[in-house]
Amino acid sequence: MRTVHFTALIEREDDGFVALCPELDIASQGSTVEEARAMLKEAVELFLECASEEEIERRTSGERYIVPLECNIA
Repeated sequence: MRTVHFTALIEREDDGFVALCPELDIASQGSTVEEARAMLKEAVELFLECASEEEIERRTSGERYIVPLECNIA
């Protein structure tokens, strides 16, 4: 078994939180940040167990960057 690292983006949505793993395009949700993170981890692990090597490679290949974005509001 090996450990891999992905990104989790979690944001409030109504009364709960939505969690997204952008590298794999997998999302989940929970009533707290911790629950949303745990549910996302479970969803990612299930995907990694069930997906073909080709699908995992397709979703994880390429370059991705998490950078700040500054925008002007009129």
